[in-house]
Amino acid sequence: MKTGSNCFVVLVTAPDLKVARRLALGALREKLVACANLIPKVESHYWWQGKVESSAEVLLVFKTTQPKVRAFEQFILANHPYETPEFIALSVASGTKRYLDWISASAR
Repeated sequence: MKTGSNCFVVLVTAPDLKVARRLALGALREKLVACANLIPKVESHYWWQGKVESSAEVLLVFKTTQPKVRAFEQFILANHPYETPEFIALSVASGTKRYLDWISASAR
């Protein structure tokens, strides 16, 4: 187990698989992330413009590094169709050394 890594998990939701795939492939091609998992059929309930809304979405789970988080956020803001896209970056406290080293080597 490796602790104190510079790796991050970033959560982003998208309106459908087409948008999710476009965001994932774009981020991978630009070397902003090491990996993207797409989880379809997420049911979201949220406050928007003063009322409770709900929608079907795709949850994207990205793995990246601390030096890439800011550029990745800018990529999402520039390429996402939502006015206020979800972008939540969670620091990875620990994980297997080989996996965290792979993330660091892949997101350069």
